Amino acid sequence: MSHQQFQACIDACYACAVACDHCAASCLQEQDVKMMARCIALDMDCAQICRTAAAYMSRGSEFAAAVCKACADVCQACGEECGKHQAQHCQECAQACRRCAEECRRMATA
Repeated sequence: MSHQQFQACIDACYACAVACDHCAASCLQEQDVKMMARCIALDMDCAQICRTAAAYMSRGSEFAAAVCKACADVCQACGEECGKHQAQHCQECAQACRRCAEECRRMATA
């Protein structure tokens, strides 16, 4: 399979990884960092699996769909957690996570 057919999902994964990295770094600057601990942990997990999913799709791996399904689950959890916080970086991250989860689910069922 050509990676071009997965380009929208690859782009969403990389955009989500960047948003999660930014969110985690910004959460570390918040007043109550301890309150942001789950958000930071999920941001790190999400950024990593998004990059992994993009790499699997880029290589046309036979396991790309399975990785994308897991990526969608992590993105959904991260988006839900980030959505609980009012900080702009959390809200932007939640939006990127929701978009990536949607793209990954579409890719995994294609």
